[in-house]
Amino acid sequence: MLDSAVPTTALTTNDPADEAGERKLRHRQSGKGRFETSEVTFADLGLPRPLLRALADAGIDQPFPIQAATIPDALAGRDVLGRAQTGSGKTLAFGLALLARLADGEAKPLRPRALVLVPTRELALQVSDALTPLARSLGLWCRTAVGGMSFPRQAEALRRGVDLLIATPGRLSDHVRQGTCVLDSVSFSAIDEADQMADMGFLPQVREILDLTNRDGQVLLFSATLDGDVDQLVRRYLNDPVTHSVDSSTASVSTMEHHMLVVSKQDKADVITEMAARDGRTIMFVRTKHHVDRLADKLRSVGVRAGALHGGKTQGARNRVLSQFRDGDMPVLVATDVAARGIHVDGVSLVVHVDPPADPKDYLHRAGRTARAGEAGTVVTVVTHDQRRGVVRLTDKAGVKPEHTKVRPGDADLIRITGARVPSGEPVVEKAPPVRAPRSGHTARRTGGEFRRRTGGSEGRGPRESRATSRGGERNEGHPRDDRRDPSRDHRTRDFRDSAPSRDRAPREGGPREGGNREYGSRDNGGYRAGGNTRDGAPRTGGFRGEGAPARDGGFRGRAPREGGNREYGSRDAGPRREFTPREGAPRANASRGWRDGDRNR
Repeated sequence: MLDSAVPTTALTTNDPADEAGERKLRHRQSGKGRFETSEVTFADLGLPRPLLRALADAGIDQPFPIQAATIPDALAGRDVLGRAQTGSGKTLAFGLALLARLADGEAKPLRPRALVLVPTRELALQVSDALTPLARSLGLWCRTAVGGMSFPRQAEALRRGVDLLIATPGRLSDHVRQGTCVLDSVSFSAIDEADQMADMGFLPQVREILDLTNRDGQVLLFSATLDGDVDQLVRRYLNDPVTHSVDSSTASVSTMEHHMLVVSKQDKADVITEMAARDGRTIMFVRTKHHVDRLADKLRSVGVRAGALHGGKTQGARNRVLSQFRDGDMPVLVATDVAARGIHVDGVSLVVHVDPPADPKDYLHRAGRTARAGEAGTVVTVVTHDQRRGVVRLTDKAGVKPEHTKVRPGDADLIRITGARVPSGEPVVEKAPPVRAPRSGHTARRTGGEFRRRTGGSEGRGPRESRATSRGGERNEGHPRDDRRDPSRDHRTRDFRDSAPSRDRAPREGGPREGGNREYGSRDNGGYRAGGNTRDGAPRTGGFRGEGAPARDGGFRGRAPREGGNREYGSRDAGPRREFTPREGAPRANASRGWRDGDRNR
């Protein structure tokens, strides 16, 4: 295991930045390797005064155990390996240390000074929201580089200079390949949720990124769980790290209740619907994107305001759903495991495993969306009878002993555990996302077709007076075409094709084809395919194909000519196919193939 491979250094008792030695940290180690703090403030950790003022303005004055344990070592320049349960304050643990070390210095174009790597876009945006106000207090620039958002805007921010860059491995690799980001000036790196990086297959990209940073730089690695996969990063990039484990890798939050609700397959859908209709914020986890959309649509159809969140949605749609969930406009969030890590929303009182998680780590991370920062919360796993044994093994590995209860829709136990109630039944009508008005100067580009239909012209020019103005040499309120094209010349354009000059134009050098050009004359002699124009001239010799005699001598496709006329009413062999009585008047010799009896042309 990683903890045995990497030596764990005891917490320092003196603040390295305190010359007088008056700031003391008093720690008490519990029986399972967890550290608790007593009477410790951020001022005791040696943070710069601007950061202390920004924390006080935000109402943050007491550090969490992981923060009090790791910040002193990080400020001293040590590589830190921190393990803490999700929701325990890891973001400020590495964020405050990085900002304090960046306080003196200036960013250069394309060269960030510090880097934070996270596995998901949502986690990157959440880290940015937490650190940007603190960075502003020190006059530092904090920016993000994540997928699903504008690449040129991110490149422009990097060109202006970034002190702290928060990025996902994939998008940062794209910037490095495009030359819009150079990492040789990165002296401080932090990796958050390192175990999820390994689970998602990001370790090769993470190694490539860290290889480009300053070899003598400081590395901080934080995760809720530290297993063998993360050991590759630790051994290769962390130099004599100090390890702080303030929580065990299994669930140990005393304010979190765990329940297993055993239901029949027939009752499962109704039980889930009643739990979703409860008062308060609820997150429901399912395995697949399709199931997310289907369940959210069903809940909305019975009167529950529910939003869907999964990796198949655009970043704008994901941000909009999360914003509505945080603001309380949408109390139920149906999501895949993309929301299992890095999503912090205050007041989530219930987490429901609609589909059981795949492994114990997923259970812990899903459950960590509730009971955050000392709040109370309930975690419910809905299982059918055939799933019960597998879920029991999974919760045992996660260190959870859930209470088993058999429920049906409307049961008192279901109401007691989750606060379930019957939904209103009135479908929820979703509001359409606001449509941003087009910017000035872009109206014609975005709505050019509609603009022309209404005004007869295009924006910036006068309306066309009539269709004839473009054929007579002028266009758009008398603007002459002479400065661009001579209408007397042979222009094969839509405007001039049907005008008089194109029909009676002078022959080309060497003489025209007999009968005119290809459009109105002939390819060879005597007209278009021996008979003139197919529109204005006579048909081919013997008639147009399928109208009268065959086009080839000797019969249609090598057979004898039809005796009964054209293909529609004649026969390939002998005799007409069926009797036919023509209308009044004999059919024309050059009848169009569009009219069966040949009485007139189309």
